[in-house]
Amino acid sequence: MTTIKHSDRGFSSDRMRRVVVALMLLEALSLAVISGLHLSGVIAGGTKPYNPQAAGIAEAVIGVVLVAGAVMAMRSPARGRTAAMAATAFAIVGFLVGLGFTISGGQPTDVAYHATVLPLLVLTLALSVRWTGARGRSGHAHA
Repeated sequence: MTTIKHSDRGFSSDRMRRVVVALMLLEALSLAVISGLHLSGVIAGGTKPYNPQAAGIAEAVIGVVLVAGAVMAMRSPARGRTAAMAATAFAIVGFLVGLGFTISGGQPTDVAYHATVLPLLVLTLALSVRWTGARGRSGHAHA
């Protein structure tokens, strides 16, 4: 067993931090692609209240927030965990709002995208939270 020193608020291991950062960047990349498809009109149509242009803008904002959270997580292990959790929680809320619009009038492609990425975001948040729970009574994580 290896003992890893860490801050009370920080990541319990560099490996788990890298996993969460990689997931956040993958999610942000997928948002950049789907945002571009919406904003370019490749994915268009649907009925109100769904609006592909608004969806593209929202997806771009969520993607930027995820990238910012991932960058903070890489630069500051102590504060980065909080940033990663906040950015991922923001993305989950945004996805839930978007899913409501998408189910009401979006394309099947949009529903499938939300249904695929939303569980991945929940997994990312769960992994972030799990880091704290992985600590032993001594305050050290065990790898």
